[in-house]
Amino acid sequence: MSVLIAIPARYASTRYPGKPLVALRDPDGTEKTLIRRSWEAAMAVRGIDRVVVATDDDRIRTAAEAFGAEVVMTSPDCRNGTERCAEVAAALPGFEIVVNLQGDAPLTPAWFIEDLVAGLREDPSAEVATPVLRCDGRALNGFLTDRRAGRVGGTTAVFGATRHALYFSKEVIPYTGRAYGDAEETPVFHHVGVYAYRPAALAAYPSWPIGPLEELEGLEQLRFLENGRSVLCVEVEARGRQFWELNNPEDVARIETMLAEMQRG
Repeated sequence: MSVLIAIPARYASTRYPGKPLVALRDPDGTEKTLIRRSWEAAMAVRGIDRVVVATDDDRIRTAAEAFGAEVVMTSPDCRNGTERCAEVAAALPGFEIVVNLQGDAPLTPAWFIEDLVAGLREDPSAEVATPVLRCDGRALNGFLTDRRAGRVGGTTAVFGATRHALYFSKEVIPYTGRAYGDAEETPVFHHVGVYAYRPAALAAYPSWPIGPLEELEGLEQLRFLENGRSVLCVEVEARGRQFWELNNPEDVARIETMLAEMQRG
């Protein structure tokens, strides 16, 4: 199966305007923008046929082309990354799987995407697949700390016996009712903001209205669930790596710390 990775990136983020061009610093002082680090993460994935940055902003296009990325310009009317990926898929037809690696996830390990594509190939009943990562106590406590401070630290997922999603939320679900040590395994799964779509489901997505759950949570993947489409949750292994998305300005220091840990490891 031929696979395309599209990296949606918009300048006018509600929570963090201009974040694709935010510089993240390595321990040696080297700075690279968020969009460059996300593109480098995509380029490290095995078995991918093409990688493009999808944006509606000339500043992002200029920055991306400067470091060698292929850019597809999309409409400013796209309401989320999935709609942007649908435009890319329409402009570049012929791929059997389209992967959405969001431009705020530079810590995404290559094997997350490799496992995601494999999971979608193996489950013909699934129209979309997305990775989930079991939280250890450190990650869960970070989520809870953010929520107590009024910030969204990440999204959690719950799924059934067949691993098909039941719900995604910016709240921490399921409720656990107890504290966990940093290295302790928890029953909470962090939803990793990456998607693999079959083209037919992706093409249909923009035609569906935004439903009440997507409106309330601000989570694009809920539109698939609200329209009866099957979303496979593929559990991935951290292999000692910490994972975090850049959602808020406060996340810059956290991600820089994780980048330093990666380099030391």
